[in-house]
Amino acid sequence: MILWAALLMCHSGFGLYGAAGQHMEAERIETCGTKCSQGLQCKSKPVYFVPLPCQKPAGWLDATSVFRNLSFSTAMMCEGRQKCSLQLRIKTAVHLTKSIHGVSVCSETPGMLPKCRIISISRASRRKIEGMQVELESDCVDVHPRQQVRVTVTTLPSYCGITRSGTYVAPDCSWKDLRRNVPECITGRIWPEVNLDRKEVRVSVSDTLHGQDYQVRLCHKDFICTSTGANALIKKDEPKKSVVLSFSRPLPCLCIEGWSTVIDAPRVQVCPFRDSMEEMWHGIHFDLLKETLWWEAACPLSAQVALCQRGEKGGCFDLERARPNISRGKIAFAKVDPHPQLCMKFTVSNQSWIRCPFVSRFQVWDVTLAQQELKLTSQVNATFYVDVCTPSQDSAACGATGTHTTVHVGAHSSIGLNLTDVHACLHVRRIDVKYAATILRCFTGPPSHALPLLATQAPWKSVPLCLFLATVVVGVILAFLVMITVYQKRKDTKI
Repeated sequence: MILWAALLMCHSGFGLYGAAGQHMEAERIETCGTKCSQGLQCKSKPVYFVPLPCQKPAGWLDATSVFRNLSFSTAMMCEGRQKCSLQLRIKTAVHLTKSIHGVSVCSETPGMLPKCRIISISRASRRKIEGMQVELESDCVDVHPRQQVRVTVTTLPSYCGITRSGTYVAPDCSWKDLRRNVPECITGRIWPEVNLDRKEVRVSVSDTLHGQDYQVRLCHKDFICTSTGANALIKKDEPKKSVVLSFSRPLPCLCIEGWSTVIDAPRVQVCPFRDSMEEMWHGIHFDLLKETLWWEAACPLSAQVALCQRGEKGGCFDLERARPNISRGKIAFAKVDPHPQLCMKFTVSNQSWIRCPFVSRFQVWDVTLAQQELKLTSQVNATFYVDVCTPSQDSAACGATGTHTTVHVGAHSSIGLNLTDVHACLHVRRIDVKYAATILRCFTGPPSHALPLLATQAPWKSVPLCLFLATVVVGVILAFLVMITVYQKRKDTKI
């Protein structure tokens, strides 16, 4: 699509002119110069003196009566292949009178002194067309890509208030014409060929700056492109202009950067993995001692990050106290229960990814049925909320029965639980942490022994058995002592 530039006439004292359009071509000129309409012979020369004070104009002179318009366009002057420069073409129409015999055109760029040229018309020519309008054109102002130039046109001699001004913005290097011919815009073209199995990318280059070596590298793109260490130099006399670079991960911000080996050379970047968002979700870490879960982006990214609980039948439901957070870099959740059903949800635009970092880790706690007995076992000191519920036949919901309790389980310990109703289930959730999943456990039958909903801890459950064994041992010892006493009495009697 062609983007139009403001290259039309200026009808106000302060206009902004520019040029844009990737596929437009600038007009070629062999030399810069000045032209006048009506067959007039114009003379143009640069001036370097400070402008003289302006004169008071005659009563009937004003800017609108003298200058009809002011417009700008882009021309290109070339000395050979890839040796072109941009020229600013200035056009204006002047109403000549006895008191006006030319114009002064001054161009000024930020941080630089003004550059002026005088365009004069001979006295003999002025007599022939006195009172008529003459069109003047000059294209001897050098400009650089994307440079802003302030242009002011005044009369000769200079009359106070009789001026016309405008601002011109030179086209940038997005113009295809400039990328091929202006050294400041020649970046070269990069063609990547990726081999994911070998984690290599073959980089081929073309349209580079003639007679110069070319540098390529892999970098991570942010505000600047930071090198990964993989780089190579392509010599100017090498017939096959390609190199192979190795990478570790195909991240979206991993780009190939290339430039000619000259001072302040423009650079080109190609990012072949910009759609590889799957690689972004590997930086998930968990500190078991601090119970902190965090994720650090390998690339600059604005994403919504939330904790969610994975459902039994798929899906992941956001936790109420773990609302999405927007982050470019690192985000952390403190006091997290590392349960396999607790996951992280990443959302970019309208697309989401689910990662469950605790699936492959050992489970910190669980409710199990072993030897006809329900047990809540924990590897860490933890407090749980246990709620008895009745599952629904029509939905996956489990209705609360009103039977619930809070228990504490020590590290590497367990407690026994009892379900008197074979159709009941348990909702179990850690409450000593900030972020935890609520786990549903259902079993087909009740345990064999009638225990309270929350039994004593496992080490205490062995006390009745110990008392029984102690009683038996004491009984045996007492019986043995009685037998010895009886035997000794009988022996004494016989004697």
